[in-house]
Amino acid sequence: MKTVYVALSVDFIHHGHLALLDRARSLGEVTVGLLTDRAISQYKRLPILTWEQRKVVLDNIKGITRVIPQDTVSYADNLRRLRPDVVVHGDEWSAGLLRQVRQEVIDVLGEWGGQLVEVPHTKGVPTSLDNQRLPRSGLTAERRLGMFRRLLAVRPIVRLLEVHNGLTGLIAESVAAEVDGRREEFDGMWLSSLTDSTAKGKPDIECIDFTSRLETLHQALEVTTKPLLFDGDTGGPSEHFVLTVRTLERLGCAGVVIEDKTGLKRNSLFGQDAGQVQAEVPEFCDKIAAGKRAQQSDEFMIIARIESLILGKGQEDAQHRAQAYVEAGSDAILIHSRSPTADEVLTFCRSFRERRQDVPLVVVPTTYDRITERELAAAGVNVVIYANHLLRSAYPAMVGTAKSILEHGRSHEASAACLGINEILRLIPEGGR
Repeated sequence: MKTVYVALSVDFIHHGHLALLDRARSLGEVTVGLLTDRAISQYKRLPILTWEQRKVVLDNIKGITRVIPQDTVSYADNLRRLRPDVVVHGDEWSAGLLRQVRQEVIDVLGEWGGQLVEVPHTKGVPTSLDNQRLPRSGLTAERRLGMFRRLLAVRPIVRLLEVHNGLTGLIAESVAAEVDGRREEFDGMWLSSLTDSTAKGKPDIECIDFTSRLETLHQALEVTTKPLLFDGDTGGPSEHFVLTVRTLERLGCAGVVIEDKTGLKRNSLFGQDAGQVQAEVPEFCDKIAAGKRAQQSDEFMIIARIESLILGKGQEDAQHRAQAYVEAGSDAILIHSRSPTADEVLTFCRSFRERRQDVPLVVVPTTYDRITERELAAAGVNVVIYANHLLRSAYPAMVGTAKSILEHGRSHEASAACLGINEILRLIPEGGR
């Protein structure tokens, strides 16, 4: 019997997959190369199901002899190891992002006379389950909870976008761009305290109570599937922080970031002029430890945000605090800076990496915005947060529209800068999908 190789990602099985597998089974003994998270993340969003969960689905489909991991988009390693007689794939990959992969498969199969069989695309089935076709509701908290750690394991750098309501959540969920033949999109969301407060017309001084913050959180989670990191300000007293952790974890948040300040919280970008006070190290470590004891799963992350560079205390203080916070249980370190260049952040990251290779580093390049993600990753950064850009870009656009109406005594001139009324009616499909 001939041997047949089929590569699949299969976050969701549909009749098109089954038709493909039926064709493969008719040709011989079928081995499925199930793409790992790492392989899938090289060209599209992370699947909702883990590799192990997807394997269970395939193990229960008739006619598949075995399921093995395929750890790259390239088939070459698995093909040379297995030397199958036939590779089966749908015919939709002749153009687009996977065209080069197809040609490589043909070239490798030619080394031993193997054959590529392409199955006509099943009508009515999308070639890929893109963001618009994924369910925007109904994703369980348990499913969402572990996605952030999975991203950290496979992405060279994880990018998060600020959200402050359901609409901005949809933007973070669905906006994509093609860059050098790759599909680029945001990996998750950052529920910013600053923009949440500003959208409600309140100052960023921790005056928005947790119940109100939770309402914004619900709006974002209800219409998205990507992981969300919560801006927890100072975390409040340890007794309050324990309850915050339990609530966020129960709702499926990836984690919470708390900053090592005490007293009246002011936005960090005010710097030393705002009279901000940094918490004592033992006090903040106790808060981290209390939060870690409160959580129920290993997936939820508590991330310590260090304000030493903001407050002019220098690299030594920042490094000392980072080590102490990690020892107290912090799952990652966010180093903050309001410098117009990334120099002090890069210095911190490189020095920290000499001591610790296993702890993720998070940065927020709001003021030092010329630095690229590639440069940050080279310095050991794992997560970049674009922390306030949607609100900052929306406000001047809305002010311009309002002024135009006042100046012209009508809305005609402003309409050119507005989304068409039919488009906005179609923006949110009925039924929540």
